[in-house]
Amino acid sequence: MRTAFVYDPLFLTHDTGRGHPERSERLQTSFSLVSQQEWYGSLYRLRPSPAPLDSIQAIHRPDYIERAGAACRAGQSRLDTPDVSISRSSYEVALNAAGSVLEVADQVMEGNVDNGFAMVRPPGHHAEAGFAMGFCLFNNIAVTARYLQHRHGLERVLILDWDVHHGNGTQHTFEEDPGVFYMSLHQFPHYPGSGALSETGIGRGEGTTLNCPMSPGAGDAHYRQAFEEKILPAAIGFAPDAVLISAGFDAHHADPLGSINLETQSYVWMTRRMMELADRCCAGRLISVLEGGYDLTALAESITRHVHTLSQS
Repeated sequence: MRTAFVYDPLFLTHDTGRGHPERSERLQTSFSLVSQQEWYGSLYRLRPSPAPLDSIQAIHRPDYIERAGAACRAGQSRLDTPDVSISRSSYEVALNAAGSVLEVADQVMEGNVDNGFAMVRPPGHHAEAGFAMGFCLFNNIAVTARYLQHRHGLERVLILDWDVHHGNGTQHTFEEDPGVFYMSLHQFPHYPGSGALSETGIGRGEGTTLNCPMSPGAGDAHYRQAFEEKILPAAIGFAPDAVLISAGFDAHHADPLGSINLETQSYVWMTRRMMELADRCCAGRLISVLEGGYDLTALAESITRHVHTLSQS
C-alpha cells in the first residue's frame, strides 16, 4: 500500500494570533510525531502547490475570493466572522492547502499511490460559497470533490466527515448534487447548528446527504453503530468512484472544543472501514484531508495512527 503525504512549513505561516485554537502548533506537533515513525520513509511525500483559481471558483464565488485575498494583503486580522483569524500570508496558504489536496487526488487517480493524507491548514469544511466561518477560508474537501468530477470525470464521489463539528459548507455545496454523497458524524446540537437528521438533500440531491448527529457524551460504541447501521450500507449502495474523508480529530475525548468521547483507536477503526469500502467500490481510491483537532497530543497521536493505517495493506 503506497500512501501520499503532504506537509510543509508553509502551512505554519497562516498566523491566527495568540490563543486561537487553530494554531500552527497543531501541525508542528503532529509532524514531529509522524516523522519519528519507522514507516515515515515509505510515504510518498508531496510538496504543496496553489490550487488553480478555476478550481476555487468552482466552489466559491469570485467576489468572495477577491475579498479574501484583499483582506489578507491589507493585513486585516479577521474575515467575515470573529473566529476566522487571518494574516498577510493566509490567502496564499489557503490556496496551497486546497492545492495540496488536489495534488493527492491527482496522484491517487493516476495510480501512483493508493491513497493519501493532506496535513494542511487552514481547514475548510465550514467555508461557504460566499463567506468564511469556523476557522475556514476555502473548502478544501469540496474543491477536491468538484475537481474529481470535472478534471477526472468521476460520476460518484463520497465524502465522509467525522469532525466533531458538522461541515455546513460542504453539505450546502452538494445538497442538490446527486453525484456527491455527503455523510457526517458530528456532535449535535453544537457549532455551527446544522446537521440535523432531517437534512437529507434537496431536489435531485435528495437522499445523498446523510447526517448522523451524536449527543454530547457519545463514544466509540455509538460511532461504530452508526457506521454499521447507516454509513456503510448507504456508502456501499452509492458505489462511489472515490472516497474522501474530512478528517477532523476533535471528537477525541481529550479535545477542548467538543464533548464526544472517542478513543484514538476509533480513528483507526473508522479508517479501516473506509479503506475496505474504497477497496470494494473504487480500487482503493481514498483521499483524506485534515480538518479540526485542538488538543495537541491527541491530534498528533490520532493523525499518526490514521496515516499509519492508510499505509498498511
